[in-house]
Amino acid sequence: MPAPLLVASILITLALVFYSLGVWSERLARYLKPWHVVAFWTGFLFDVSGTWTMHQMAEGPFDLTAPHTLTGQIALWLMFAHALWATYVSLKGSENARSGFHRFSLIVWLIWLIPYFGGMYMGMHR
Repeated sequence: MPAPLLVASILITLALVFYSLGVWSERLARYLKPWHVVAFWTGFLFDVSGTWTMHQMAEGPFDLTAPHTLTGQIALWLMFAHALWATYVSLKGSENARSGFHRFSLIVWLIWLIPYFGGMYMGMHR
């Protein structure tokens, strides 16, 4: 495995670890805590870093119509919106908003898994 691919794979896997940690611990607690927000942002930053590293290795131009690129972009923007909204709810949201936030988190996480496993599949079938 070439070094940049290894680095990208590690970064994307760290995104999975941190994002999953935040989502599932929030889901089990059924309450949004500040450290969950930190986990969301950390997962997002690892995902952006891994995606950028993979983009640097890609052959050809950026093609938003490619299924993996499209699902990856949707997932990244959803993660960004999720982390931003979680920050707002954590700082200024009501108790009701903090206790119901986990529903949105789980949906975003499930959508994020599509490009994660799609990329894994593509990597194994080259």
